[in-house]
Amino acid sequence: MMIGMETTVIDQQTQEAETEAIKQVIAALEHSQQNELPEEFVGLFRADAIWTTGHGKRLTGRDEISAFTHQVLPGAMKDSTATYEVVDVLFIRPDVAAVKAHAQYWTLEGQPIGNPGTPLYVMAKEDGLWRLVACQNTEVSVR
Repeated sequence: MMIGMETTVIDQQTQEAETEAIKQVIAALEHSQQNELPEEFVGLFRADAIWTTGHGKRLTGRDEISAFTHQVLPGAMKDSTATYEVVDVLFIRPDVAAVKAHAQYWTLEGQPIGNPGTPLYVMAKEDGLWRLVACQNTEVSVR
């Protein structure tokens, strides 16, 4: 038995506007990390979000994400910085998107640190705002 799935297509102008709004969330994620602002960072997540960190730690819910972030973010950017660039947005529905990004840590002199990352963010638009819902940070293995 085949179950039909209906996809909702959004027009090009709406898609461009929503993509820009999504990019602003990722820019806020970058800003909060670069400036060690845990409250700003945590505020980007939906209350019931799940997040697997770049080191494989699974965090469930904004409270757990907040506790972790408040523990690791202060002081984390003392000798480095991080950048995030949206490379692809796939709208699953007009209010749900899968977002691929390129992440890189840098020395303060502009040299890359370690391998780049390729996070996947599933985002949902609720009450007019895009929120991080299910996130997986993955380091790219360079051989």
